[in-house]
Amino acid sequence: MQNPVEGTQQAIAQTAPTVPAALAPVSRRPEPYMRLQWTDPHTGAVGYLVVHTLRAGLATGGTRMRAGCTLSEVEDLARGMANKTATFDLPIGGAKGGIDFDPKDPRAVAVLERFCEAMRPWIDSHWVTAEDLGVPQHLIDEVFDKLGLGQSYHAAIRRASDPAATLARVRSGLNAVVEGGFLLGDVIGGYGVAHACLAAAVSWGQPPAATTVAIQGVGTMGGSAAYYLHEAGMRVTTVADAAGTLHCAAGLDIPALLELRDGYGEIDRSRLPAGIEQLPRTAILSADVDILVPAAISYAITPDNSFDIRARIIVEAANAATTPEAEAMLAARGVPVLPDFVANAGAVAWAWWLLLGEVDDNPDTSFDRLRTIMHAKVAQLLAAWTEAGVTPRETGHRWADEPTPALGPVVIP
Repeated sequence: MQNPVEGTQQAIAQTAPTVPAALAPVSRRPEPYMRLQWTDPHTGAVGYLVVHTLRAGLATGGTRMRAGCTLSEVEDLARGMANKTATFDLPIGGAKGGIDFDPKDPRAVAVLERFCEAMRPWIDSHWVTAEDLGVPQHLIDEVFDKLGLGQSYHAAIRRASDPAATLARVRSGLNAVVEGGFLLGDVIGGYGVAHACLAAAVSWGQPPAATTVAIQGVGTMGGSAAYYLHEAGMRVTTVADAAGTLHCAAGLDIPALLELRDGYGEIDRSRLPAGIEQLPRTAILSADVDILVPAAISYAITPDNSFDIRARIIVEAANAATTPEAEAMLAARGVPVLPDFVANAGAVAWAWWLLLGEVDDNPDTSFDRLRTIMHAKVAQLLAAWTEAGVTPRETGHRWADEPTPALGPVVIP
């Protein structure tokens, strides 16, 4: 599938905690378990696989494709995946794949196929991958099927006591139809992001109808987050895609806008409803809203643009959306960042719940579990911020760093 609050900044300045320097966001860069680099002999495209942690012989993380993707970017993302799996108590490590190539290029699918073939020893036995920026789930599943691997969760499915039954359960869960005609596998991550936003409003004692949101990116993650926030009654006033920013102070008709998207998450401007203001793409960051959701690219919020931000909180739907330096600057201004490894971890957590047989193809079961866990985690993060000045990322890192028992083989039914 493809929402201004006068006086907000003054209120923030009066109530925001002072963040001790020692607790400001820091960049953690422990060495990854493994790095691989591949060069496509046909196009010269360069691809990377970084396994940050390997637990019980498995690591999980999506595969992205974008022009300009770098090894350091993939390392950051793999580290974030390791934090997600630890924070959500999943019995696997974190990894990430990345390809430096334009996903709109007509040769992109063939490049993805050759990358997966080159990484096949890891894909076959250790690396459970999925969609990411530039690579939708249906596409990577088609590539895996062509390679005779069935589905992108192959490395886990092949360990199951009954691989055929597990594959059937995974496909049934991914393709379960939810309200609005969407597929559960497409929207579960955005649903988690939406409830991270709703949990923030709850922590302020603020009803959804009185809360405004801006969302950068309306692809799979941003689009589904926008949909569920709209359904919950929040006013999504501003969204942005690659073509620019769209704004309506009264609130955008999110379902109508999502119907106008193409396969790359861009909205057809020729069919926009009346009353929508078109602004430059960068205007999204300065939107006068309560919540800003960067859901497009990594490193979207930097020291150069962090002072443009007027939101009360940042909820990261994109991986590594905020640089450590920008996050420290925002914290000093009293603007917390809910980190990606909590806010957008619903998709990976749900995928493993599905693999492990803890949820099935009943969407209500998955939604109820994710909503309950996300609200509890965000409440703890924001309580530590308001009561002790500990940034959400620091609290999240403390969770991720807690010792875990040694794992035997992951048992997949």
